[in-house]
Amino acid sequence: MKKKFAGTRNAIAAGVSLSLLGIVGNGAEAKAQREAASIAERQAVTQSKFYCNIKALSPAERASHKQLTGKLMASRKDTVESEKGYEFQYSPKDVSLAELAEWVVAEGKCCPFFDFHIDLEREGGLLCLRLTGAEGIKAFIRAELPMGTNGRKP
Repeated sequence: MKKKFAGTRNAIAAGVSLSLLGIVGNGAEAKAQREAASIAERQAVTQSKFYCNIKALSPAERASHKQLTGKLMASRKDTVESEKGYEFQYSPKDVSLAELAEWVVAEGKCCPFFDFHIDLEREGGLLCLRLTGAEGIKAFIRAELPMGTNGRKP
């Protein structure tokens, strides 16, 4: 999850520069410059919407999170692909609700673009973690998390 988008910094800098020029300019020129700055800002947001902030976790937190991620991926009973993401299913005997919540808290710090859903179903017999988000999130999940061979569609 150490992906960086080099263009993000340049797009932000361009947007700031264009905004400053808009203050100095006048009339139609200033309006065009403000519109260009707005476009640059939107591009920066778009380019970085799946940017993982690895500095959001301390080295100790990152090590613990990596270990817990490994446990969660190895303990999955099933993976179900949905229209907006994936659901990972666990037996509460193998993974606790507290472990899923701990993983969500840490993952939410470094990857705030995820939408997290934890469900306890079947009278406590099935624990589910759904990861969803904006368009393109499924490809990101497939690239970053080991999906294994049990990723089925509903």
